[in-house]
Amino acid sequence: MTARVVAAVGAVVHAEVPATVAVTDVVRVGPLGLLGEVIGLARGIATIQVYEETEGLRIGDPVHPAGTPLLALLGPGLLGSTYDGLQRPLDRLAAAGTWRLAPGLGHAIEAGPSGRDAGAGVAGPGALVAPLAPERVWPFTPGRSVGEVVGPGDVIGTVPEGPVSHRVLVPPDAPRGRLLELRGGAFTVAEPVGWIAGPDGEVPLRLAHPWPVRLRRPVARRLPPERPFVTGQRVLDMVYPVAVGGTAVIPGGFGTGKTVVEQALARWSEADVVVYVGCGERGNEMAELLATFPELTDPRTGGPLLARTVLIANTSNMPVAAREASIQLGITIAEYFRDQGLSVALLADSTSRWAEALREISGRLEELPGEEGYPAYLASRLAGFYEAAGRAQVLGSPDREGAVTLVGAVSPPGGDFSEPVTQASLRLAGTFWSLDAELAHARHFPAISWARSYSLVAGPLAGWYAREVDPGWADLRADLLALLARERSILDIVQLVGADALPEADRAILAAARLVREVFLQQHAYDPCDAARSLDEQVALLRAVLAARDALLRWTAAGRPLDEAEADAQLGELRAAKAWTGPDTAGRLHDLARRLASDGGAATEATG
Repeated sequence: MTARVVAAVGAVVHAEVPATVAVTDVVRVGPLGLLGEVIGLARGIATIQVYEETEGLRIGDPVHPAGTPLLALLGPGLLGSTYDGLQRPLDRLAAAGTWRLAPGLGHAIEAGPSGRDAGAGVAGPGALVAPLAPERVWPFTPGRSVGEVVGPGDVIGTVPEGPVSHRVLVPPDAPRGRLLELRGGAFTVAEPVGWIAGPDGEVPLRLAHPWPVRLRRPVARRLPPERPFVTGQRVLDMVYPVAVGGTAVIPGGFGTGKTVVEQALARWSEADVVVYVGCGERGNEMAELLATFPELTDPRTGGPLLARTVLIANTSNMPVAAREASIQLGITIAEYFRDQGLSVALLADSTSRWAEALREISGRLEELPGEEGYPAYLASRLAGFYEAAGRAQVLGSPDREGAVTLVGAVSPPGGDFSEPVTQASLRLAGTFWSLDAELAHARHFPAISWARSYSLVAGPLAGWYAREVDPGWADLRADLLALLARERSILDIVQLVGADALPEADRAILAAARLVREVFLQQHAYDPCDAARSLDEQVALLRAVLAARDALLRWTAAGRPLDEAEADAQLGELRAAKAWTGPDTAGRLHDLARRLASDGGAATEATG
């Protein structure tokens, strides 16, 4: 039976297909070989979502089933690469002089039934490029010996790749068996470096292996959150932490700084590898990102940050079906580096555009809509996305742990946090970093709202902070939040009676809260001194600003005018502390906090 198109509605195509075609199989549609995926079957008619523009497609055009699901090729060469949502390498296309993706352009990874005998970027109908450079040669150092028994997830050797020692793994779907051969030397990703004796014959081992993007990679055991994902941002690390292997949501309207926050996380967080998925963002924003990201310096190595980053670019003018694939591709790549025992930061910007793609495809499938037209399964799809995060003991060595920390940006229309995507994300994520438009307009960045943000893991992580950072961290955090809450209640009174009618103690609270915002919560992402701070410096600065709050209250209670108290030299020293650098910064801040907390100095002058 020859597969033929029988109907097409935008990115959704219906075709008569053989009985051997299965849901999630990849197909090539039309004479140009447009990439598509089977998402439904009914009485011999397949429903296909096409990842490219279907303009010009006709009834009766041929459909070629590939016989495999949508696959990602995982191996050396991922780091430093820029892909679209189908793992087509945009950087190599640009180098070849192609300024846009031509119809049918892509890769087809031919695989056996289990994917073990897969080639590396073997060209299929209409394919012009491979996901990983097929001609590049990598130096491979074996880590196992012939005769050893290896199984899924075992490390058989390493390949140097930028700042990362890339561990070559036995694929998770490979059989457990004895190593018949393992060679060192220079190889492409398609050449076998060894062979395993499997139950059905000899199985080759290559530097790269394919994996279905919709199939989550298995782990030996899931592990609970134990330590924070250190970002270098004070408001995140000290007030609203996220755990390593945890999830965070950043909702905010246009111009509130979502992209800046995610770039700060990519640059300064403790992640070994960063996977950045630009899902459905505006073309000019993605172009700016792709132009500026390679210029960012990695503070760990002094080299380019791109050397430990994988960029996936999917703009709003690309076919909507490809947005959903880009998210799945990002998860698969992140899980692959997790399986190597690395800490991975998966940054998705934004899940709202992905949900809009689900809504559009659902409408074309004539499914019953849910709230605001989104499909009824929106929450379950989002749950599947956030469940990709986690800390785990990976397959292979029992002492190898990896983690995927997932940060998803949400772009609610008009900044309305009651819309379905934001609300569904709130129920699934452990940390909520709410961006506030008023703070952004006041030039307060990061514009994290302390009124709406929260962290459900702050309690479980308190023990780690007490052991590793400061025994009083939980009390300091609670004290800071109480001060900000007190400020909000006083500001409500100010709206009624005016600031001049407030008692001196309340005016001192407002002054202290303003000092906390300016000195501690506000952080300059482009200031080399203040862009990121260690946890020791953060907690020392927090102690200093809270000591300043106590000093202001003490001085005004002793009769010192508030204006004079705010002009105190020690408070001026605190305001300048954001520019302090050097290994003794934390010590200087602790000394300042002790001086502010003492009964002498300026406090004595106030009562003298």
